Amino acid sequence: MNSPSIILFDGQCNVCNTFVQFVIRRDPTGKFQFAPLQSEQAARALQAAAFKPTFSDQPVRVCVPTSSMPPTSPPTSSTPLTPLQTSPQTSSQTSSPTSPPTPPPLDSIMLICQGKVLLRSDAVLAIARGLRFPWPLLAVFRIVPRPIRDGAYRIFARNRYRWFGQCNMGA
Repeated sequence: MNSPSIILFDGQCNVCNTFVQFVIRRDPTGKFQFAPLQSEQAARALQAAAFKPTFSDQPVRVCVPTSSMPPTSPPTSSTPLTPLQTSPQTSSQTSSPTSPPTPPPLDSIMLICQGKVLLRSDAVLAIARGLRFPWPLLAVFRIVPRPIRDGAYRIFARNRYRWFGQCNMGA
């Protein structure tokens, strides 16, 4: 790796913050840099990597359809989305050239490495490969099909706030 890889994580997630500290302690050469997904640094890094979320990766907003009310404006960076606030965005909400960049999904750790963006279990396994021994041995789990690995990841991500709580960024 010539340039440092960037780990993007949910800055409000206690598990994610603990994971970042775990990586820092096991990355003596500084291969990894870190940014909360809610930050401008994360948005710039994803834009530089030309990350375009697929439909299943798109962040979502709560939309309550009513005939008399106009659609609500997208949330600002001070009101980050959580996995509990979900409903799919339509393509018209993300395709406008004047619309702000689509924020990244907060239910996934992301790794930007050599211009590629890895999500969920692929990101975790790639991070493990970059740490000192014995953590690269976890790469053996790549033999498990991605849908199974990511299914387990999604179950954990969906419940992480309830199981481990969340911290307040800057509050």
